Amino acid sequence: MSSKIHPDSAHDEWSTWLLDRRHGGDPEYENNVHSEVTQYADRILDLVNLSPGMTLADVGTGSGLVGFRAIERVGAAVRVIMTDISAALLRHTRETAKTLGVESQCSFLRGSAEHLGGIGNETVDALTMRAVLAYVDNKPQAMREIYRVLKCGGRFAMAEPILRDEALEVCMLRQLIDSHSINTDDPFFPLLLRCRSAQFPDTEDRLKSSPITNYGERDLVRFAIDAGFTDIHLELHIDVQTEASLPWETFIRTSPHPLAPTLEDIFQNQFTRDERDYLETRMRAIFESGKQMGAARIAYLTARKP
Repeated sequence: MSSKIHPDSAHDEWSTWLLDRRHGGDPEYENNVHSEVTQYADRILDLVNLSPGMTLADVGTGSGLVGFRAIERVGAAVRVIMTDISAALLRHTRETAKTLGVESQCSFLRGSAEHLGGIGNETVDALTMRAVLAYVDNKPQAMREIYRVLKCGGRFAMAEPILRDEALEVCMLRQLIDSHSINTDDPFFPLLLRCRSAQFPDTEDRLKSSPITNYGERDLVRFAIDAGFTDIHLELHIDVQTEASLPWETFIRTSPHPLAPTLEDIFQNQFTRDERDYLETRMRAIFESGKQMGAARIAYLTARKP
């Protein structure tokens, strides 16, 4: 994934989101999020079918969840290479490995998914990614790098959020407002658009230029085919349900992805006091009604290097 941070920054957009903004600093919600993402991690580990003696590369390791789950499941006879663009997250992950007593099984490499220069050709048995490719500018190049480092017969699996639909909803809201197809005398919808536009692209051009929205699940299959993989399988899981019953104060301190500001930041930095009070009152009433629906779209892809 690409990064705009200074190489020596103590914190960056990736570590700040993963360690705080994803759960809004709420310990109870953090536990819920951890349980949810652990299910994603276990599923992709099931897909690569690790066994003792293998080397796993976990690209975009983040907090190291997938790698540590692999060690927990397979034991001391598995080696894990953890890579990430974020120096802050690699430091955090190394400290976690020390705490767990598994540092000797792990190696830590800083770099993007497009350039896995620290990993040699055909040196890993399996490779995993979770919520990484969505933030990579050159997705075909990342897929080629994955192919390069895998041994013949090696398996690759990833779980990726598909965020395109969220952006399309924001684009549609803009079109409705610009065409006066909805009542713009009510300031709620224009204010809501400003809020949503801070988190997702709101025009077709912006959608096409953003790495989080300029592809869909079928593109993942195409990237894998073009890189040379075989035995490619993709499953798209869409779960629509009422939003989690979070305190409003927690919800506004979260953001939907690492490149998005929190609602709290948007309110403070992009609205007047009167605008914020009006919009927050309306949004909070909807949120706390228990009727707000949310959708999670996750694509699972697995493939083999022939």
